[in-house]
Amino acid sequence: MGSAQADGARTGETTTEDAGSPVLLREPAEGTPPVVTDPAALAEACARLAAGTGAVAVDTERASGYRYWPKAYLVQLRREGSGTVLLDPIALADDLAPLREVLNDTEWVLHAASQDLPCLAELDLHPKSLFDTELAGRLAGYERVALGTLVELLLGYTLEKGHSAADWSKRPLPVDWLNYAALDVELLNELRERLEVELESQGKLEWARQEFEAVRTAPPPAPRAEPWRRTSGVHKIRSPRGLAAVRELWQARDELARKRDRAPSRILPDSAIVNAVTADPKTVEELQALPVFSGRVQRKYTASWLRHLQAAKALPASELPSPTQPSDGPPPVNRWADKDPDAAARLSAARAALAAIAEDRRLPVENLMLPDLVRRTCWRPPADLSEDGVEEVLRAGGARPWQVELTVGALSKALHTTATA
Repeated sequence: MGSAQADGARTGETTTEDAGSPVLLREPAEGTPPVVTDPAALAEACARLAAGTGAVAVDTERASGYRYWPKAYLVQLRREGSGTVLLDPIALADDLAPLREVLNDTEWVLHAASQDLPCLAELDLHPKSLFDTELAGRLAGYERVALGTLVELLLGYTLEKGHSAADWSKRPLPVDWLNYAALDVELLNELRERLEVELESQGKLEWARQEFEAVRTAPPPAPRAEPWRRTSGVHKIRSPRGLAAVRELWQARDELARKRDRAPSRILPDSAIVNAVTADPKTVEELQALPVFSGRVQRKYTASWLRHLQAAKALPASELPSPTQPSDGPPPVNRWADKDPDAAARLSAARAALAAIAEDRRLPVENLMLPDLVRRTCWRPPADLSEDGVEEVLRAGGARPWQVELTVGALSKALHTTATA
């Protein structure tokens, strides 16, 4: 901490450190390095990273809300003895082999690793092991686990904010954006050290290691069967024919967004889709009279949007979507009492037992056991309700050993609960 505070003071920031207030960091202590964009600069950066010691702090910046594909448009790296590296993976798309040789054999420190790992995997970058500071913060019992919050609480610094939702596909990247990006890894290794000590003192370090490994080895999520049903406001559309129209517009928008590599919401907002289906326009002029569709850019697409609305009207009944979303899971919990009172009683008992364990261990109940696994187990319990039988179900559902050890007894007891007990 002492050296980091000294580095912070060298940035020339005005602080009230002596009064105990957090130190505001607007730029890295060593300055913001230039972005690596060519093979020669990459070779030099990789040599520095290879000469460093310990884990590598890793972060990425994407262009969510601007681009269709969730690519990394900037990769930030920092290692003890190596300094900070800012790297443009788009410019270096065909030249990343030297980086793989360095990074794929090291431990990474990330914040909310599951958000960054997929776009890094697209670059064939995979950690040998990882430490997730957000997940560590949750397990350590912190109620707020944003990076800036944990850095302020544990290290006494406030990070400059403001560019997390920026269009990181922009080139060249503004200097203040690069400052922000570099600060995201500036203190990540120090934060990891503090959290690791705290987890150790609480007897939770092994739990954290199991969680980190589960994140590292998690397979990509399965594609949603009917992603169009996530259209915001679709609950306002009740008829199968109306839902078919939502589906037609959603799919047309998605195809156009994919081709243009633009976020779907920038092609056509969800609200416009729902509004068009509700208004049921019969002509291009009627569609163009609606909000959004009257805009200059949208007007050239309205004939196409109208064709898709009309295509939904022409579908045979056999091709219309179901009013309810297909699911292989249990029904909504608020229906359990009517559909299966015993299942409702089991879930109530399980939730109460898990909440008590989570409170006693100072961690979020959703980290103690996945809520979906709890619901599925209570809705269709195993034939063997002994601890051995319940443990088998939990492990098959992806529960980690530490979670099973803490909860199997309480869940076995809860599964014996009936509505008439």
